[in-house]
Amino acid sequence: MSDTESPLASHPLPQPCCVSVSDRIIVRISGPGTDKFLQGQFSQQIEDVTQAHSPRAAACTPKGRTYCLTRLVRDGDDILMELPADLSDGTVTHLRKYLMLFRGTSMEVESDARIVGLLGDAAVEKLLPESTSALAVAGDSVKISGGHLIRTMDTAEGMARYELWQTGDLDTSLQQALEEIPAAPLADWQASEIAAGVASLTAATTESFVPQMLNWQHVGGIHFKKGCYTGQEVVARMHFKGKLKQRMQRIDYAAEVDLAPGETLRNSDGKAAGEVVSSARNHAGHSALVVLRRDTDGVLFKDEQPLDSQLGTLP
Repeated sequence: MSDTESPLASHPLPQPCCVSVSDRIIVRISGPGTDKFLQGQFSQQIEDVTQAHSPRAAACTPKGRTYCLTRLVRDGDDILMELPADLSDGTVTHLRKYLMLFRGTSMEVESDARIVGLLGDAAVEKLLPESTSALAVAGDSVKISGGHLIRTMDTAEGMARYELWQTGDLDTSLQQALEEIPAAPLADWQASEIAAGVASLTAATTESFVPQMLNWQHVGGIHFKKGCYTGQEVVARMHFKGKLKQRMQRIDYAAEVDLAPGETLRNSDGKAAGEVVSSARNHAGHSALVVLRRDTDGVLFKDEQPLDSQLGTLP
């Protein structure tokens, strides 16, 4: 599989194909305090993380602001999680402050591990046909030789998506099958994340949102009945008593304007309407995930230029 790169995403997205998700890294947490450590920091019930279920999770500040969006994967007695490469050093350093309380437990980057994104059911049927029935819904996972295969959120258009977390050598037949799947650029995977409504954080957006603003509850990333974790009081209050005034939506637009994470979009009256989470440019236009005020209506502007945007669908 080649590491094909392109600044533009395909339109429509190709299937079947595989993508080297080179902007993410894998971290391994191991030792006797692994589950207790993660239980106290993440929005997921850690006992629900099993070999067959690899859910998403968020970590927050005490004020409920999200600084980490991830997926948790059970690997023997250890747990794996993925992080944006450009945020990984800061995130790991921060989490290690809490990890100091758990003697004998470590958190290390798996330098030889990688994530491969797979678009389309045909990609997985070619790779591991006997496992397709065990990967019915997002979060389902199976252990394979050399790693884990995980079902992730479909796009709004119904394209199935999977992640292969490779932590060791794949057996020969699996490696050969992977190499026979057509390669696509990283931009295609990033565009598929937007089409599936999966948020990601950058240096410009970390600690900007509570998880519900990013629809993290809709991708299975928040367990509202678990015990205390950092930021839990704010997250729970928003769910049970609060009124969410902003939430993430997808917009598709035609203007020749690139949107960067953290940028503010405005209404025609010049008032702030929302903040960009992520964006992708394809051969037909642009798509973006934007946390918008619920009362936003009408044309969105970047600076003084109208985006000619329309709300896109999310799963």
